[in-house]
Amino acid sequence: MAMDAKEIEAKAKALGKAATSNEPPAVIMGLLKDIQTGVRATEDLLRQTRIGIIVNKFKQSKTPEVARLSSEIVSKWRTEVNKQKQGGGSAASRGSSGSPRPAQNGTGASTPAAATPSDKASKLSVPPDKRTWKADGAEINHTGNRVRDSCTGLMYDGLCVGSTEPPKVVLSRAIAVEVSAYKYLGPETKEEYRTKIRSLFQNLKNKSNPKLRVRVIEGEITADQFVRMTHDELRSVEQREADAKIQKENMDKAMVAQQERSISKSLQCGKCGQRKVTYTEAQTRAADEPMTLFCTCLHCGKSWRQ
Repeated sequence: MAMDAKEIEAKAKALGKAATSNEPPAVIMGLLKDIQTGVRATEDLLRQTRIGIIVNKFKQSKTPEVARLSSEIVSKWRTEVNKQKQGGGSAASRGSSGSPRPAQNGTGASTPAAATPSDKASKLSVPPDKRTWKADGAEINHTGNRVRDSCTGLMYDGLCVGSTEPPKVVLSRAIAVEVSAYKYLGPETKEEYRTKIRSLFQNLKNKSNPKLRVRVIEGEITADQFVRMTHDELRSVEQREADAKIQKENMDKAMVAQQERSISKSLQCGKCGQRKVTYTEAQTRAADEPMTLFCTCLHCGKSWRQ
């Protein structure tokens, strides 16, 4: 029996948790077999549930059975979706609600079948490093609120840089992030909401942390998790390791033993007349001459040498 979108999302979540928790291969195999028999793949369903991304990651599994089964599932889904795109006589390929809408670019309006291969082709018109929501022609106005829709555009611009994902995928993640930020820190008039959006954008644009964009787009980091991450959590592993190294070096320097200073009551401060004076000795002149004393008064702080 085919599973609906909610059931598939639940399986995807369980599969992701099994991977991060190092569950036994038997558990993962069980989940993959449920997905293999229960998912009737369509392009919209795979995009909505992101189950394909989760299963595809298991192709790199060190367990041969898991890697082989995940490869079979992904290959099967790819074949099914390609058949639907080619219009293999099914109702879905003739424009049912389950098929992608034709691209609204003013061309190919008279040939819907030729316009249906989603918006993957549109991403090729702009180099990955030049992408913006305007360049991609993304429709960011999902709330009717100027501030919120602008924030959605900002999230899109942060997520799309260097990405080859279709605009539809990037837009769905940008909208999800904005909605989560609004629920968590809104309304849009609050400074916390706008500050968080700007902070997330700067972190997404950071060239030294490209994995963050990928993790958000692929759903490894959910929208809710993303807007709640601290500044340190948003940073890459490499950045955190570099900071830890610097902190350790500073700590090591701070813990280096300081030169011990002696206290003398025979030395008198020329400023306050007190005889609470610390000093150190150093040979600054010829070896046959007396050592130089570097003195500091503990009472008034005056320093001198003699």
